[in-house]
Amino acid sequence: MLDQAIETLPRTSPVTIKKLKNLNIQTFEDLLYYPPFRYEELNIISTIARAQPGETVTIKGTITKLAQRRSKRGMMIQIATLTDETGSMDLMWFNQRFLLSILKKDMQVAVAGTVELEGSKRSMKPVKYEQIRPDGNLIHTGRFVPVYPQSYGMSTKTLREKMWHVVNQLKDDQSEIELYPTDVLKQTQFIALKQALIHIHFPETPAQMVEARKRLSFDEVFVRMLSSQMVRQSWEKESITHAFAFDNEAQQKIETFIANLPFQLTQAQEKVVVDILSDLKRTVPMNRFLQGDVGSGKTVVAAIASYAAYLHGFQTFVMAPTEILAQQHYRTMQTLFEPMGITVGLQTGSVKAIKKNNPEISNVDVMIGTHALLTQHVKLDKVGLVIIDEQHRFGVRQRAILKDKGLNPHLLTMTATPIPRTVSLTIYSELDLSVIDEMPKGRLPIKTHVVPQGKRDSSYEWIKQQIKNDKIQVFIVCPLVEASEAESMQTVKAATIEFEHLKNDVFKNYRLALLHGRMKPKEKNEVMQDFKDKKYDVLVTTAVVEVGIDVPNATIMMIEGAERFGLAQLHQLRGRVGRGDKQSYCFLMATTQKAEANERLKIFSSTNSGMELAQYDLEHRGPGDIYGTQQSGYTDLQFANLGDTVLIESVQKALKAFTAKYRVDRFPQLQKRIEKYQLHQIARD
Repeated sequence: MLDQAIETLPRTSPVTIKKLKNLNIQTFEDLLYYPPFRYEELNIISTIARAQPGETVTIKGTITKLAQRRSKRGMMIQIATLTDETGSMDLMWFNQRFLLSILKKDMQVAVAGTVELEGSKRSMKPVKYEQIRPDGNLIHTGRFVPVYPQSYGMSTKTLREKMWHVVNQLKDDQSEIELYPTDVLKQTQFIALKQALIHIHFPETPAQMVEARKRLSFDEVFVRMLSSQMVRQSWEKESITHAFAFDNEAQQKIETFIANLPFQLTQAQEKVVVDILSDLKRTVPMNRFLQGDVGSGKTVVAAIASYAAYLHGFQTFVMAPTEILAQQHYRTMQTLFEPMGITVGLQTGSVKAIKKNNPEISNVDVMIGTHALLTQHVKLDKVGLVIIDEQHRFGVRQRAILKDKGLNPHLLTMTATPIPRTVSLTIYSELDLSVIDEMPKGRLPIKTHVVPQGKRDSSYEWIKQQIKNDKIQVFIVCPLVEASEAESMQTVKAATIEFEHLKNDVFKNYRLALLHGRMKPKEKNEVMQDFKDKKYDVLVTTAVVEVGIDVPNATIMMIEGAERFGLAQLHQLRGRVGRGDKQSYCFLMATTQKAEANERLKIFSSTNSGMELAQYDLEHRGPGDIYGTQQSGYTDLQFANLGDTVLIESVQKALKAFTAKYRVDRFPQLQKRIEKYQLHQIARD
């Protein structure tokens, strides 16, 4: 029954089938796993006589009269008289003339809404109505009514009707759909899967909703963790293409390289380096995920790993999500490696800056580019290490590309996005995790302030004094590139307009530059390099500077419309300053007095810890706010909350019990769910 194609749904048009498929619903099972996001409490059923004014109820009766009249304001009012064994009441709709062709005299209907009293007569403006079916069951009224996300033009009412059919099929179906053996299910103390799928859509009590969601959340996390464990086991059976010998000479050279760095590694960096070098000594490919806050020094750790590859005669590929970040890595690696005769190349869509006298990529020791570098037709036979920056998942498809090129290298994935422990356990359990939770020595905490609009002018004057006296540089970040015509956006600063205003009215005697995402890559790179070379005092920009710009002389960041940015994005932006030994500042300019926005900005200004901010977002707003829109697919959980510590721990316990005793292939439904999840991962990667 679960495998039935949605084309077999009765009374379903090809248009509806297409809309369902746009929601990635291909089978009855897919439909059952498309959950409601809330319920309307229309479960109180009353007679007309007993219905009290102000009470939200469902009433069943017969339509005895239909009429239409015009209101004093010119609106057309459709009126139906509903009668049951206890009396009559008027039902009223506004400007819904089509109802007169749908509702018929003598039709039996159920209507739901809030009862009103006009004089001595009861009436209702229904929020839901439906014709009573021959079996007497109510779908859209008289129950906790599920409300589904409306995407691709699919109405929640249509989804509810299709779901009703499939749920009733499930009730009658005798097939075994359970995922786990009896002892594991008993340990979890959750309800059966069939019950959970029925109750998540059409619960009879609030308790059934809660128990259904608990069970389906558990399944969702269990499948992901078990899949990750299987991927990890598969990965650990692989052999590295190029083994690193790691003799005493190589170890001594690495220690000398670290000792000669222009700064001292933090204890956190030293620990991570030990983790990585230990991985590189193994014949199993490293698959490590390095998490480090903005400015914590991940790049130098990557450089040490690259140096280890070089000492063993192998190349390193470093891939970044943007050209700006790729160029940042290129400059950093050049500074570290050029004096040692180690060649560094850069290859992006607009730049092919491979080191002179080494025209072949195969002759470059450290090759840097965007993620597209992997799919280009380049020789990769000497690659022993691949480093991926700011891509939260280096997935199955990318690994397949490497294998197609005859490679099974060590992999190091890095991110500046702080990831709470529960999220890490759920999403990254196939990886070895390392965390740099300490800032480089000499870095001062960035002082963050929410600035009232009344202090804007004095803030500008203070900034000018800082530029004049200390020769520092300033970022001014705007939410928009150009002004919006939308009324709700009239107060939101646009970079192009703000640039002209600041240049002509505020910072007349200072050097200003403009940077935004609509500029050509070459233009953006030139502006950024000139700013880094101190040719400008102030850079007016959009959030395009969020990732990968290192300007140690920039010590002030002013963020316009700060409430329009998520905490993670604000944290990334703030990380563009405070990268030197001078005191740095971040000024948040808000355009709203909303309590929630002000609370978030207050939280942000109180801490420099990305992990604290990520945990706050996880608890108050959900995982999507940690990752932002680009990474939202990485937390595509339908039921589970990644901040639910009790859930994650219960899954870990059950998973340990399951894997100690059973093989996945003994449980067809579980194996099918895992395969489906893995296919989804491949498609998404």
